[in-house]
Parts: sequence; structure tokens; C-alpha cells
Amino acid sequence: MNVILYLKEHNIRITNARKSILEIIFRSSEAINANLIYELLKKDNIKIDLSTVYRTLDMLENKKILNKFDLGNNMYNYTMNNNSHKHIIECVLCHKKMVIDCPIPQIEEQIKAKTGITLTESHVYLKGICKECKKCKE
Repeated sequence: MNVILYLKEHNIRITNARKSILEIIFRSSEAINANLIYELLKKDNIKIDLSTVYRTLDMLENKKILNKFDLGNNMYNYTMNNNSHKHIIECVLCHKKMVIDCPIPQIEEQIKAKTGITLTESHVYLKGICKECKKCKE
């Protein structure tokens, strides 16, 4: 993917830092953290401060270009936001349905960070009680 065109399409000012950081994220097949991005940039002889990496990642996440996964202990991983699929949660009492973004990528990152296991399969079936029905039950 052409990173410059991608930044232009999202009305983001093009800088060498933004271009380089986004190129690394595009190339990465897994979620990646700021420190690893910084190390890869240094390896490619790109002069950049770690604080610039963090600021750029925050900006890209705020613009919904990246997904940010909280791994705990102030550690975060980032992936491209590819507008992943959605899940439906159904209230078991009134059968109202609500649509949510798929939580699996974030869960996968937390599992990998805590156990080292990479998930190869997952199944999600969501049912619960909506807040209106909860109020009626109380």
C-alpha cells in the first residue's frame, strides 16, 4: 500500500516520521508496540525520537487509523484498523440486539502477552441482559 496516498486520503500531514511509522505497521503481520517500531526505525537508519513514535501512534489511533490494545502495565500494541467485523449481542429477556466491534483481536493480544500463546481458533456467541431489563428485574 502506498503510505503517502493513505495519509493524504485521511487528511494527515505527511512527515517522514509518520510515513516511516505507518510503513512499519503496514508491513507487520502482528500487533506491534512503540518500542519495537522505534528499534526498527533505528535499524533502518531513520533518526527519530521515541516520543515522536508515541505521539504519532496516539494521533493515528485518535483518527481511527490504528487499533490500540491495552496489555496492562502501560503497555500497548497497535494494529491497522481494518474495520473488522461486528458481533451481535442479544438480550435473553427482551431479545433486543446490539452490534459491537469484534473484541477478539484485543483478547488475542492480551492472551499472547500473558501466556505467549497465539490463538489459532476462536468462537464468539454473545447473550446477556440489557440495562433496561436489568432495571426491571431490580
